[in-house]
Amino acid sequence: MVTWIYEPKEGERINIAVFHPKFDPNYPESPVKGRVGFTTTPPNLSSPSIQITDVRMTDEGKYICEYATYPSGNEQGITYLVMLAKPQNSASTVTVIAGTEKTVVARCESKDGRPASQISWVTSASGNATTESKPGSDNTVTVTSVYRMVPTAADNGKDISCVVNHRTQVKPDSYKMKLAVQYPPQVKIMGYDNNWYVGRTNVVLTCDATGNPVPSTVLWRTLTGEMPDTVVITDNKLTVLKVDDTVNNTYICEVKSRVGVGKDQVTVTVRGTRLPTKGPASGSIIGGIIGVIILLAIIGTGIAMYRKHRHNKLHGDGPPKYKPPPPKKTNSSTDRQLNTIPAAVPEERPLQSQYYSTQSAEPVTDLDNYHDDGDVDGDGGYDNGGREHYYAAAPSGWDDPGDSEVLPPYRQTDTHPQDNSEYPGVNRGDSFVSPALFV
Repeated sequence: MVTWIYEPKEGERINIAVFHPKFDPNYPESPVKGRVGFTTTPPNLSSPSIQITDVRMTDEGKYICEYATYPSGNEQGITYLVMLAKPQNSASTVTVIAGTEKTVVARCESKDGRPASQISWVTSASGNATTESKPGSDNTVTVTSVYRMVPTAADNGKDISCVVNHRTQVKPDSYKMKLAVQYPPQVKIMGYDNNWYVGRTNVVLTCDATGNPVPSTVLWRTLTGEMPDTVVITDNKLTVLKVDDTVNNTYICEVKSRVGVGKDQVTVTVRGTRLPTKGPASGSIIGGIIGVIILLAIIGTGIAMYRKHRHNKLHGDGPPKYKPPPPKKTNSSTDRQLNTIPAAVPEERPLQSQYYSTQSAEPVTDLDNYHDDGDVDGDGGYDNGGREHYYAAAPSGWDDPGDSEVLPPYRQTDTHPQDNSEYPGVNRGDSFVSPALFV
């Protein structure tokens, strides 16, 4: 015989289904009667499974299948039925007024869940949460969590989130909200620069106010109770058309809202003369000028470096690329005559007063014609023994008496060419050849 026994979480065991091969199935009185039955008709001892229809949360518990045999006695197997119920989750903030006492600012609820949900909070506000569970209908559980804090004006609008975890959910449910903290208006008067002088025009005081709810009324007044004639008030702005001695006063801005009143005041002192202004504009101008100078210096340095690099690239610092041509050898007396200055003297004057250039397009030294002596003939030229000359235009080494080379036979070493006796004056129409010049 096979007997199915139901054992609730709290309570006694109850027989819910019995089958004997010689008798029909039997279903005793139980919470599941009318909803339980064997899966096959007629039942089979080899597989006497049961099924429960219209399952309820109260059906959760332990189910035992017990065999009665002879002569072994009773044998049994146990299974558990776990019922899950997806909860209904919700969250909301609570509008509060700023104060000094802790109060509930947000609530989160997970209703009729099975098993109980887990609730957590995420926020930058300073507070703590408390959570409680209550039995719900049909063996479910309702979990409620509240967040408490001392609300301040700075907490208004801060983010707060309620996070609900449950076994039936693929991922946690997160409810993002913003704290709603009401506070009286916070007021600040702007615009007074401590430089109200006689004759100044169109100066403005602005009454800035914040609050939750939004302030609805702005009232300007003075400490003396009288408002100067040059003052014009428009909403939260107080404009002084022209500053004079009557403006010396304390001005009060009072702002009202549904939850309270806020106010601020400023005392105006009228000066006889204007104070020198040293605003940030001067510093900005100076800083701009310095910045431009630095930028121009950087640009100039870059250009100079580029030009230097380009010059070095084009010309380089190595040996010169130009090789001067060798001296030209002349063999004729005609070339020598061409390189001498004609003695076309316009008037008679001493030889020392005449100027003759020793420079020529190329050297005129005749290296092929020379004689043993260097006497000058009477015509101002050289006789057959005339010697050759070294000119400054000759290549280096030719005109250096200290050169280690052997002196040519035409080089006179005992006397300087300029030691020769003076020559007679040269008449108009005559020509001459000067003595050799060593430089």
